[in-house]
Amino acid sequence: MSLPEDFIALMRAHLGDAQAEALFEGLSQPPTVSVRFNPFKTAHLTLNREALGDTVPWCPDAYYLPEHLAFTFDPLFHAGAYYVQDASSMYLAEILRKHLSPLASHPSFPLTALDLCAAPGGKSTLLAACLPEGSCLISNEPIRKRAQVLAENVQKWGAPNHIVTQNYPEDFSYLRQTFDFVLTDVPCSGEGMFRKDETAVREWSLDNVRQCAARQRDILRSILPTLKEGGLLVYSTCTFNRFEDEEQVEWLVSAYGLQLLEQRHFFPGRDRGEGLYIAALRKPLPDAVEPLASRLQKSLKSLRTMEPQLIIDPEAPIVELTYAQAIAYLRREALHVEAPRGMVTVAYRGVPLGPVKSVGNRLNNLYPQEWRIRTTYNPTEPVPDFFLPAS
Repeated sequence: MSLPEDFIALMRAHLGDAQAEALFEGLSQPPTVSVRFNPFKTAHLTLNREALGDTVPWCPDAYYLPEHLAFTFDPLFHAGAYYVQDASSMYLAEILRKHLSPLASHPSFPLTALDLCAAPGGKSTLLAACLPEGSCLISNEPIRKRAQVLAENVQKWGAPNHIVTQNYPEDFSYLRQTFDFVLTDVPCSGEGMFRKDETAVREWSLDNVRQCAARQRDILRSILPTLKEGGLLVYSTCTFNRFEDEEQVEWLVSAYGLQLLEQRHFFPGRDRGEGLYIAALRKPLPDAVEPLASRLQKSLKSLRTMEPQLIIDPEAPIVELTYAQAIAYLRREALHVEAPRGMVTVAYRGVPLGPVKSVGNRLNNLYPQEWRIRTTYNPTEPVPDFFLPAS
């Protein structure tokens, strides 16, 4: 990989020669692969530990993989049984474990949470798994195409009380003191994506770093009023430089009086994952606020769960599919499977995939057109097999 000269000079200035050289070497190595399992959908399944590598130490239900696998051809991936996510990003779980509980009088007390820049949904699905039962999570993405991807992943994950919105940060500014927890995984110059995306290398420049830093402060100014006094703010980027990382947090502390609880950098070549900076800060002085529902209705212009929706009737009969039938369903092909007439839920290895309508000799496939597997390629290598057969 040919790194920009300005980037090399910047990292040497910010990290020192030894750590910078370790970073450059790390960026030349293949990226790691890791997955996080869905506690809402896999409780009845037994993990096949032979298919998995080491555990991710800071995140429950998460594992490194020995190699990258053909996730597209695993029905359980489409069913939301697991999420493919960089292990560094999963450090959010450790942040929540250490710093979220003081927000409530009891660790299980429901909270209101906002993931402001949530697409494609990795950190949102992690939040949904980690928040206390009964909590409400809003996952937001201003760009419609990205919001649709976010909505697909949120719906497949299947957590309750999870809402997707498509709004800009300033649209939330009227929701003063509404959220117990706000995650701002802000747009950045993308240095942590260098070894996964050559476009990120080509588009990097010092001018882009400066523009990103300015935009990040605009986002933080817009969203800080929505955080309750006493609430927890998590700020993160997938970049390495101080301008977008430590200096932004120093500004939050000096300009707004937030208390820095923790900050951590992940660097390829030192840590087992991609680039990430994450910081947890608390807003002082708790106070009472108006109920969340009325504030949302008054303020957000386009609050809604994004289409399409995968509506699974919990009362509908369940029909188990073979692997080939499950792939056909996910390609939105016609199915010829015996089933009772009416609405039916099809499943693979006990995990629901979605609805069909049985009309006698066939099943009308109701899987969302936008989500279907588009490739007709059939893999020659085995797909992930993360779970043991049922006994």
